[in-house]
This record gives sequence, structure tokens and C-alpha cells, in this order.
Amino acid sequence: MRTLLTPIIALTALLAPFALAAPAGAGGRSHVDVVEVVGLIDPIQVDFIGRTVDDAEEDGAEAVVVQLNSGGGVIPEPQLEDLAERLRRARVPVAIWVGPNGSRAVGPPFRLVLAASVSGMAPGTRVGNGSEPSLGTAAAVERGVVDLNAPTLGDFVVALDGRTVGGRTLETGDVVLGGEQPRRQPTVDVRLAKPGFFARLLHTAASPSVAYLLLVAGLSLVVFELYTAGIGVAAVTAAGCLVLSCYGLAVLPTRPWAVGLILLAMFGYAVDVQAGAARAWTAIATLALVAASFGLYGKGLAPSPVAVAAVVSGTVALMVAGMPAAVRARFSTPTIGRESMVGEMGQAVAAVDPEGTVEVRGARWRARTNRATPVAVGEAVRVVGIDGLLLEVEPQSGGARDARRH
Repeated sequence: MRTLLTPIIALTALLAPFALAAPAGAGGRSHVDVVEVVGLIDPIQVDFIGRTVDDAEEDGAEAVVVQLNSGGGVIPEPQLEDLAERLRRARVPVAIWVGPNGSRAVGPPFRLVLAASVSGMAPGTRVGNGSEPSLGTAAAVERGVVDLNAPTLGDFVVALDGRTVGGRTLETGDVVLGGEQPRRQPTVDVRLAKPGFFARLLHTAASPSVAYLLLVAGLSLVVFELYTAGIGVAAVTAAGCLVLSCYGLAVLPTRPWAVGLILLAMFGYAVDVQAGAARAWTAIATLALVAASFGLYGKGLAPSPVAVAAVVSGTVALMVAGMPAAVRARFSTPTIGRESMVGEMGQAVAAVDPEGTVEVRGARWRARTNRATPVAVGEAVRVVGIDGLLLEVEPQSGGARDARRH
């Protein structure tokens, strides 16, 4: 799977740098760049963090703060170590705050916490290497795993004040007198950096549940498009879903045999849609889809149970009830259906020479004409017969009917 989709990863690597949105600057005061990292650590996140650190070094930022909430990573070990080393050697202090409440940094993301110049956690968060029980905030601070207990991002930024990193003392807060007791407030501008739309889209597609949903949805739309005349919105949507799912599946530890089972499932559903009733292939397809859903990924990753239930039940309902009904309504053959179209006039929307596409009664159909009477785009046509799902047409003038009149 990774070998087949390597070109997609290479393309996104080229485009992602141009999709990263520059942080919004402000004023003449010193500033802190804040990066929010949520979800699995993937190539998009790695590139985003690295570019933000580069920009902070060039802009003379006081520090870079990474707000982290991640329970895993899908990047190779050498790439993770390179990122950790980049944070350790940055010319600007890099601090990591695990928050807000309920967040975590477990597994590969924990390596980034250890590499940070200063680290902190919000109450109710957890950190750990994944192979041992994770630590809560109080235990992590007590054991020296992290430096600070900071309830909010603002508290963490202010708490950086006075800390010395690489011979440089950070100045991010000041004591203000007021009320019953002194309080500290930030003396730096906080700039929120976030990736651009394209980068965020790719990161979302690399989620196990989203990649799985996009794959099944895209293939289902392909099956639907097989039973329509011409290429429509469903085909364009299917292409978009499949491109995004291919990126997600390439990044995630996808099992090829599971993708094969999903393809088998779609083939089985298509067979029974063609037959017009749910039969043995529907049962085979459903079993294959369920097995693939739970075995699609390795390394402990899987689509959420809610996503699996929604995708399987929705696909079965679409293939067993929705699509056969649509096909019967679209291609039914009573006298008030397609047969009554003989003699109808229409227009060629693609050259018919000898096959092409025409529009009759507001719907597009595949059509065929005699090689001696080709029809150009925009010319009027007359339906003279029906062969399965194909209309037999002739030009409005100059066809066989007109020749018989003369």
C-alpha cells in the first residue's frame, strides 16, 4: 500500500509548505508563537512544527509554545527523532504544554515533551511512553518529568518568565499590583500559528476513522455512478474522497488485505444491485466489509466503533434498498418508461460518432447512431430505438426517417 501511494505522499510533501498559514503578527512587543498540535503526529504535523520553529528563529520570537494533545504517531522512528532533535537544538526556546484538561501526550508525542526546553501540563492530563502506565499532572511534576503545572495556556506562558534556557532568560510576564494580592500578567504578544486549509485537510484525512469513511464512501459513489448515464456530481465527489483516502491510507499503517476485502465488498454489492435484489453476494460483501473494518490498520489503530457501525449500516442500507430502488426508477421499462421515449427529440451533449451522450427529457443518456449519420455537439436528435441502457438515435434531419419520406 505504501509503495503504491508513494507518489501521493511526495506530492503532498511538495505542496504542504505552501499550504501553511503564517501566524498573525502584532505590534512591536516581543512575541511567543503558539502551535496547536492535535491528533496523531503525521508528516503534516512534523512539517508544520518544523516550519513554525524556523519562522520563530527568523522573527526573533521569545519562545515557541506547542500546545499538545496527541495519543500516538504515524511517522517512522528516524523522522520522530529528527523532530525531537530539531526542538532540542532550536535557536529559540521551545516549550510544550499538554492541555487543556483531558489532553494527553502518550507514546511518540511524549518524546517531544522530553525534548522541550520547558514542559508543563494542565490538571487532568496524562503523559507517558505508552509501554508503562501514564502519569497524571501531580505525579509528572513531582518526578521531574515535566516542569510546570499550568491550568491554562496563559498561565503556562506567564510561568515561563525568568526561566533560563541556553543562557537566555525568558521575559514573558510581569507582576502587577491590584486587588488583595499581586498577580502576574503576560508582557508578550501571543501569535497563534496554524496550518492552511490544504494542510488541515490532509491531516484530517490521516485520521483512522476519516480515511476509512472516505474510502468506503468513494467506492460506494463509484458503484452508484456505474448505473447513471454520463459523469455527474457523484463521480467528482467519489474522486475527491478517494484521493484524500489514498493519502490517509498511505500515512497510516494500512493492511493491504483489508483494502482488498473492501474492494471485494463493493464488487459483491454491485453484482446484486445489477440483479435488482439482495442475494448471496450481498451477504458475502457485508461480511467482507465488517472484517476489513476491524482489521484495516495495524499498530493498535482502528476506526472508532461509532464510525464502523455508521459506515457498515449505511452502506448496507444504500446497496440493499436505496440503490436498487434508484436503478429501477431510472431504468424501468414499462410503456410509460423508456419505450415511450422512441420518437422523442433531444440534443447531443457530446458528439455521437457512433457513440456519445444525448439529453432527452432533461436526463443524459448514452447514445449510438449509424456511422453514416454522425451527430455533432448541440445538434438535435430523434430517438429511434432502445438497446438495453443505450438509446439509438439519428439526426433530426438527414436520418433514416427523413430518407423514407423522400
